[in-house]
Amino acid sequence: MSIAKTYNPKEAEEKWYSYWMEHGFFRSTPDEREPYTIVMPPPNVTGVLHMGHMLNNTIQDVLIRRARMQGKNACWVPGTDHASIATEAKVVAMLKEQGIEKAAISREDFLKYAWEWKEKYGGIILKQLEKLGASCDWERTKFTMDPDLSEAVIDTFIKFYKEGYIYRGVRMVNWDPQGKTALSDEEVIRKEVNQKLYYIRYNVKDSNEHIIIATTRPETIMADTAICINPNDERYQSLRGKTVFVPIINREIPVIEDEYVEMEFGTGCLKVTPAHDLNDYELGQKHNLEIIDILNDDGTLNEKAQILVGEDRFIARKKIAKMLEEVGQIEKIDDYKSQVGFSERTDAAIEPKLSMQWFCKMDKLATPALEYVENGTIKLIPEKFFASYKHWMENVKDWCISRQLWWGQRIPAWYNDRNEWVVAKTEAEATLAFEEQGKSTAGIRQEDDVLDTWFSSGLWPMSVFDGVRNPNNPEFQYYYPTNDLVTAPEILFFWVARMIIMGHDYTQKPPFRNVYLTGIVRDKLGRKMSKSLGNSPDPIELMEQYGTDGVRVGMLLSSPAGNDLMFDVSYCEQGRNFANKIWNAFRLVKGWETTDSPATASQKTAAKWFENRFNQAVNEIEDHFENYRLSDALMSTYKLIWDDFCAWYLELVKPAYQTPIETETLATVKSFFERILALAHPFMPFLTEELWHDELFGERAKEDCAIVATYPVKQEFDEQLIKEFEIVQQVISEVRSIRNNKGISPKVALPLAINATVVDFSKYQESIIKLANIEELSFVKEKVQGAVSFLAGKDECYVALENNIDVEAEKERISKEIEYLKGFLLSVDKKLANERFVQNAKPEIVQNEQNKKADAEAKIKILEESLSSLV
Repeated sequence: MSIAKTYNPKEAEEKWYSYWMEHGFFRSTPDEREPYTIVMPPPNVTGVLHMGHMLNNTIQDVLIRRARMQGKNACWVPGTDHASIATEAKVVAMLKEQGIEKAAISREDFLKYAWEWKEKYGGIILKQLEKLGASCDWERTKFTMDPDLSEAVIDTFIKFYKEGYIYRGVRMVNWDPQGKTALSDEEVIRKEVNQKLYYIRYNVKDSNEHIIIATTRPETIMADTAICINPNDERYQSLRGKTVFVPIINREIPVIEDEYVEMEFGTGCLKVTPAHDLNDYELGQKHNLEIIDILNDDGTLNEKAQILVGEDRFIARKKIAKMLEEVGQIEKIDDYKSQVGFSERTDAAIEPKLSMQWFCKMDKLATPALEYVENGTIKLIPEKFFASYKHWMENVKDWCISRQLWWGQRIPAWYNDRNEWVVAKTEAEATLAFEEQGKSTAGIRQEDDVLDTWFSSGLWPMSVFDGVRNPNNPEFQYYYPTNDLVTAPEILFFWVARMIIMGHDYTQKPPFRNVYLTGIVRDKLGRKMSKSLGNSPDPIELMEQYGTDGVRVGMLLSSPAGNDLMFDVSYCEQGRNFANKIWNAFRLVKGWETTDSPATASQKTAAKWFENRFNQAVNEIEDHFENYRLSDALMSTYKLIWDDFCAWYLELVKPAYQTPIETETLATVKSFFERILALAHPFMPFLTEELWHDELFGERAKEDCAIVATYPVKQEFDEQLIKEFEIVQQVISEVRSIRNNKGISPKVALPLAINATVVDFSKYQESIIKLANIEELSFVKEKVQGAVSFLAGKDECYVALENNIDVEAEKERISKEIEYLKGFLLSVDKKLANERFVQNAKPEIVQNEQNKKADAEAKIKILEESLSSLV
């Protein structure tokens, strides 16, 4: 059966993914093999595949496929995250389109709509990951609000509460007015914003004086409860003990003194608004100031503001500024840049807000999570992220874990009609707890808030194996701790640290051994890909155009761990071209007729070289994988296949046109091709599986697939043989280059003479004659006069061009090359003459410079002799 002229990715992808699924190749159950476990960072259930997912899941699939081929029990657990804030926003928007307000329906009805939405849209991204070739154990698919996972979350809250880590209290929190929920510090994105700095006059009581306060937020002046000056500021000594009037509303507030005030900033006076600024809140606590909260949960002004009630905070800002100007209480307005916090989920400007919330104490919990990384039990890859991880863990703040939402795990706290509360799993247990404490059991109701999504996903490596509820179950004991986690650096603290914290608290073990941190996918201009910029291609469309294997290769060729990926569609084109290269090489081999003859000496020599080169490449690739240099591992695979196998080995052994190939040689080629397909499979699963089953390899059993083929292992190789062949390749390349430079047709056979003092070129004579198109290869002891010469390693080679050469042009070319080499030699001599360099540089670096010097001198000598022979 002939193989198609071109590779059809779509056909192969649909065929083989279905085949793998049908025959259970992705399925994992505990057995006697070494487990290799990855848990997928669960994408938001609201999400669709974007370039970041594409990169992250391609890397995971490469790792899991390789482990599977190495004979390990590979288990990749997929799933999605319920994403409280994002999903609730989607459902609220959907209801609005139907004319339904969230406030107008019950919690139960809202959750019914939310679950319907999840069932309809929640599986989209996982289906898209199948298109990517993700070899997950789909029977293990989890959702962070599955009943068993939710129960694990509730149990963990109760456990942490009993251990003294969880408490309830009024604190200043980050408030998202759009999501109407509190956020943790890590969910706030700081952005530099162009603002206005308003200089406002506050009139001093019983005086014609006024004091000027600089603020970016005039809409909060109605919440001012003091003016603060630095006690060391001589400019304001006369204000001690006095009071001033808040502009417009004319409420009287005191002047207080505190060294917290920076005398150099603004006017050196600070308006204190304890309800709307964290630092002001702490000042208010210290000086026992009144707290006036003038903002509703949605960021509009409430009745306490006295004016502009119901106006949005930003509209109120402009109106207040105008009102202040009208009454002559604006001194001036300056342009000003400052950092403002925005919600990671809704992109709304964060409002500091005093709120009753649930918190988790983090100081003790964070200590072992830092120690795991410090002592190398958990490795961050690349290591550059350790410094920021360490800083965060050493300066960790208590975690606000409550969210004012309905979608999520409801906090297991219960209140009676007196607003007293207990923590309990069920209403029955809460009733019993109230009774034991001698408190009222009337009007028992559950806490309305849900837990932060990161609280549930922090249990992910354990809860997917039911390790929280049932820690002694065989699956948890077998698969945990997991091996590698592949995720993005921006959730190193959101998620990774919390998984380590919770994993240790439950098991005294880390949840994984290695954390591979991917970079951000950017466009070729360095901009982060986003829908708003319109610079993010649709991954599905890319796979349709370039084939999944082509896109996977394109992503990985440019994605070193932890470094941002400057993505360009041309990388996918390069990946597609690589797939086509392998396909065409296979078509070439498939098209050879055979003759029942033994391999020739040159074919055996070529096979011996490629065997050693293959083993060398496998050693390189293994080293890259062991150090998580996946981009380098792919590039080594790419070069081995494209350069060594296709461009050299196949050219060395292929028969002349319409001539059969020796059966022994074809068997060797097929053996190499199988090993190459196995090596490439983790990166290019569909193409390799398609070729694996071609009749060229004979009949295969249904379980004999590339996905479970034996992955090549490290073996010894003859480095000297490889170096020797590199010199042979150099001879062939130099002859080709001479032809090209002189405009001589490749079909014109040229004579070649070699003064061989190091390499035994006789072993490679047939190969050189064939690939360099040599009419005669001779071995000489003397220089060949009138010939173009070059060095191959340390051996001199001569190509006599006779009538094919322009003597004057050749003399000019050689003279220029001598001039260049002399300049290069001068720079090397200067470096070696520098005593500081010689004394301080590593010995191998100095030796490298000395080698450069010797090489340049040898080349100059050869060229000068060639030049003299042309005179």
